[in-house]
Amino acid sequence: SGSVVAGGGAVEMCVSNYLRRLALEIEGKEQLIVLAFSKALEVIPRQLCDNAGLESTDILSALRRKHAHEGEDACWYGVDIEEGGITNTFELGVWEPSDNKMNSFESATEAACVILSIDETVISPPSQDPNAHASGMMGGGGGGGVG
Repeated sequence: SGSVVAGGGAVEMCVSNYLRRLALEIEGKEQLIVLAFSKALEVIPRQLCDNAGLESTDILSALRRKHAHEGEDACWYGVDIEEGGITNTFELGVWEPSDNKMNSFESATEAACVILSIDETVISPPSQDPNAHASGMMGGGGGGGVG
């Protein structure tokens, strides 16, 4: 499309902030899922900090505060690896193609869904048959009652 977005983890922090606020309106397990996804997005700015030798905890806290208090006005604020803080990375000229960013979000979401689907398949519910254990239907590899 030719459009660009701010780099330096700015978009991830913006989406993370949006999801964190959205989670407050959701009840049950779904809230935990949205919060986990929100937290996972913060891996990008954290890794940028770590790779640049910066204190990621302090910078992520500053980014969270900025995005939480200023909302959309702070959407382009990300990691400033030159000064060791946060800045409007769009104005600084740290850009990423928006198509690449969308593909990254889509791929990461699809991967998480596949992992959850595999996890759901592997963890099967226990048998509802009270005699299943006695008849060897619960597995365990014991070979049955030879004896």
